[in-house]
Amino acid sequence: MSETTGASYAAAGVDIEAGDRAVELMKEWVKKTQRAEVAGLGGLGGFAGLFDASALKRYERPLLASATDGVGTKVDLARRLGVYDTIGHDLVAMVMDDIVVCGAEPLFMTDYICVGKVHPERVAAIVKGIAEGCVLAGCALVGGETAEHPGLLGPDDFDVAGAGTGVVEADRLLGADRIRTGDAVIAMASSGLHSNGYSLVRHVLFDRAGLKLDQHVAEFGRTLGEELLEPTKIYSLDCLALTRTTDVHAYSHITGGGLAANLARVVPDHLHATVDRATWTPAPVFDLVGTTGRVERLELEKTLNMGVGMIAIVPADSTDTALATLADRGVEAWVAGEITDRGTHGTGATLTGDYAA
Repeated sequence: MSETTGASYAAAGVDIEAGDRAVELMKEWVKKTQRAEVAGLGGLGGFAGLFDASALKRYERPLLASATDGVGTKVDLARRLGVYDTIGHDLVAMVMDDIVVCGAEPLFMTDYICVGKVHPERVAAIVKGIAEGCVLAGCALVGGETAEHPGLLGPDDFDVAGAGTGVVEADRLLGADRIRTGDAVIAMASSGLHSNGYSLVRHVLFDRAGLKLDQHVAEFGRTLGEELLEPTKIYSLDCLALTRTTDVHAYSHITGGGLAANLARVVPDHLHATVDRATWTPAPVFDLVGTTGRVERLELEKTLNMGVGMIAIVPADSTDTALATLADRGVEAWVAGEITDRGTHGTGATLTGDYAA
């Protein structure tokens, strides 16, 4: 471009028309997430998403819960594989399963997609996954932002983040103050690595071992890339169903930091949670990362979920009901431990024993 040619946004790398095209492509997927509280209130493309809070008449003293998150470096695998319609499931899970931990019903979500260059079909595929995740979580997708950052990101680079809001009745708020000695710790199986620890996973499997995304792994029954891109399980509606049938005292979403650290976040100072590794066998992908990288077990456990994506803490005499409720919903779950007095334990939660073979 000569010095006499006028500068333009397009010449700087931002394509507004492509962004508009992406919005049109994603509208059909966003519409599938509508709840009654958002029907007829504007629509996609406005400056703000709207939600009719007056429709929540079943709540006497509603407390709003909010969370913000992303999916980390897992987006790099989606980019390399050219698969964009599953990463949205991960995003919704990371946000809405944090919200449901306090017993809150997911209400609505917004997303932020940052790209080096807008490819309308690609952006629409990402939003499709977010919308599908919102349906699984029972919330509405009320808006978002797609930002084009030429010069900062490569043409195929992208990142996603989101924020969500939920509501819980004040006297039904779950948490540490409800937990009692003798409570049972129920583990719910993860669908795989979920969306944490991918910096370690990528370093071990690709940088050090030189593995390829398209190579078939017999233990997985599919390619390495397919295993690593497995969407994060969304537990929101399962947890809400459990609170309707069982006196749930607390939940813990097992994300960054691993099982023990996240469980400790909801255990009161005078109590302790003990989880027995012998009650489950982690999926093969965890062993692959550990053995390939010679990662010590404690390092692995504070980075990855090791096969447990959500914890429910319930009275010991409610375990049968809780397990039956989860089984009816197709959730693999088991009693993994118990709550005891803190005693000499220095932390709020520990793992004991060895994993089942």
